[in-house]
Amino acid sequence: MSDDTAVLTPQFAPPPGGPGGNVSGDTLNSGIPVVPGGRNVPGDPMGTGPGGPGGPGGPGSAAPKPAAAARPAPKPAPAKKGRSKLVLLGVAAVCLLGVAYGAGLLMNHSDVPKGTTVLGVDIGGGTKEDGVEKLDAALAKRAATPLKLTVDGKETELAPDKAGLSLDSQATVRAAAGSDYNPVSVIGSLFGGERTVEPVFPVDEEKLGVALQDLAGASGTAKDGTIKFEPGKAVAVPGKAGKAIDVNRSMGSVRDAYRAQVETGTARAVELPVVTKEPTITQAELDRAMKEFAEPAMSGLITIRAGGKEIPFGPAKSLPQILSMKAVDGKLVDVYDKEAIDRLCAGVFDGVMITKGDGKKHQLSADDVAYAMKGALLGKTPAERTATIDLDGNG
Repeated sequence: MSDDTAVLTPQFAPPPGGPGGNVSGDTLNSGIPVVPGGRNVPGDPMGTGPGGPGGPGGPGSAAPKPAAAARPAPKPAPAKKGRSKLVLLGVAAVCLLGVAYGAGLLMNHSDVPKGTTVLGVDIGGGTKEDGVEKLDAALAKRAATPLKLTVDGKETELAPDKAGLSLDSQATVRAAAGSDYNPVSVIGSLFGGERTVEPVFPVDEEKLGVALQDLAGASGTAKDGTIKFEPGKAVAVPGKAGKAIDVNRSMGSVRDAYRAQVETGTARAVELPVVTKEPTITQAELDRAMKEFAEPAMSGLITIRAGGKEIPFGPAKSLPQILSMKAVDGKLVDVYDKEAIDRLCAGVFDGVMITKGDGKKHQLSADDVAYAMKGALLGKTPAERTATIDLDGNG
């Protein structure tokens, strides 16, 4: 239908407080005003007015929700008193330790720090020389006590100094000397705490090996062949197999035994490992040594001259006291007893001077006589068995 026949809808006054006039676009072109949304009249077919299905008070309406209350700002948590106390206690403890550490450093300014001990001996609080004296006074006797050893059931002894074994007091104290900045040691020294230092036990491996080799020959049941010099003759003595010290394995056992003896002060017999050993001197070597040296040596007198003086050595008395033979690398070599030479010479060559390799003159010694004897013992005639020592050092 046309606009002039349209059904007119009544208008209601705006609610209190609402806008007083028409808003732009409130009327259609036909001039019929438009009711603003949300304001319906009773009987409105859209049901949005009061009492309508969707309006206020209608069956589908819900009670208006109150606005959510604003939450109050959270209050700052109170400081934990227990934690503050712990922090203060920690700071106090650190300060106390710092003071104690400083006091320890101030009081402990000696060469060897206080409380330093070696094998239970207190060597601290003084100079290095004081420390050496204290250590020697307490342990020197232990360190020099011969070791008790057992070889194949036979007991024997070994002197530490001959075996290259020792307690080095000076090296031990040097290792203990100097400032110790370890807080535990520094603070501990204020309360009598100990600082333990290991002793130094140097070992001369070569000397120990030689000592055990000698011990093997003296205490083992294995025997090398040799030649004995008896009045008027040389006698060949064949070797025999038997038990002998295992030198390589025994070196470790002896080192450990010595250390234990010094540490405890108790000398306990140590069983050394042994092996079955065959003689190193064969019958052929024994025959050679007899023919080339022993028999010629004992065939008659020899005479040694020097500085207008001379002395004879004979096979009946003198030579058996001087001569012997020793096994070295499977060979028998001649050995001369220098003490016996000095005793038998009885001062004959006193005042006789000889020029040595250093260009200086020295008193003629048993070494010089033994060297001259080597050539004379192999001579066949009286002239060949007489040796004159060259005092000018020319040979």
